[in-house]
Amino acid sequence: MPQNHTDTPGTDDATPALTREALAQAALRVLERDGLAGLSMRKVAAEVGVKAASLYWHVRNKQELLDLLTDAVMGSAEPPPREGDWREQFHAYCWRYRRLLLGTRDAAKVVAGRLAPGPNLLGLMEDQLDRLRAAGFTDADAAMASYLLGAFVQGFVLQEQSPISASEVLGTSRRDIADAAGDLFRALPAETFPNLVDLAGDLTEPNMDARFEFGVQRILDGLAALLPPERR
Repeated sequence: MPQNHTDTPGTDDATPALTREALAQAALRVLERDGLAGLSMRKVAAEVGVKAASLYWHVRNKQELLDLLTDAVMGSAEPPPREGDWREQFHAYCWRYRRLLLGTRDAAKVVAGRLAPGPNLLGLMEDQLDRLRAAGFTDADAAMASYLLGAFVQGFVLQEQSPISASEVLGTSRRDIADAAGDLFRALPAETFPNLVDLAGDLTEPNMDARFEFGVQRILDGLAALLPPERR
C-alpha cells in the first residue's frame, strides 16, 4: 500500500506507475555501481527518473529499500538440480550462493542477517526445506540447517570481501600479504611461538576456495550426524 507523504495521488511526484520491482532493480544497479556505502534513496530515485519523495509511496525508509534489494539479489539465485544425495545438493547450494554473493558488489553486506521474505527468497527457502525434510531431517533440524548454511556462506563472503590488512587497501595482493605473514610466523622465536612456526604454511598457504570447501564439508559432517546412520 502507498505510504503517506505530503504529495497527493495523481501528481507528477506520486508516479503511480512506479512499481516495487522497478525500484528493487534500480537499487540493484546503484549497488553495483556505487556500493552499499553509496546507496541512497536519492540515487535510486534518480535511477528511475523520479524525485526522492516518490519512493516513499513504496518504501518508508532505506531499511525497507534494503529489504527489497535483498530479494532482488536472490532473484539471480539458481538452486542446484535434485541430483545425488542431500549432501551433494547442499554442497552445490553453498558454492552457488557464494558465487552469487561474490558476483554482486556488496551483496553479502546487504543480505547478511536480513530476513526479507519476498518472492525470490520464499521460493529458495521452500526448496531448501523440502530437500532437507526429504533427506530425513526433523522439522526443527531442517529449519536450523537452512539458517546455518546461509549464515555460514554470508559470513564467509563478508570476511572474504573485507580488506585483509591495510596493505591490501594500498594495493598489495592478498597472496603477497599471506606469504609475508607466513614468513613472519616462520621467523618468530620457536621457544615462544612453536605452533605458529610449525604451522606457518598451513595457516597462510590455503586459498579462499580451499578454506570455503573445508568449512562447507565440516558443516555437512555436523548435519549428517543428526540423521539416522542409514540416511547419512
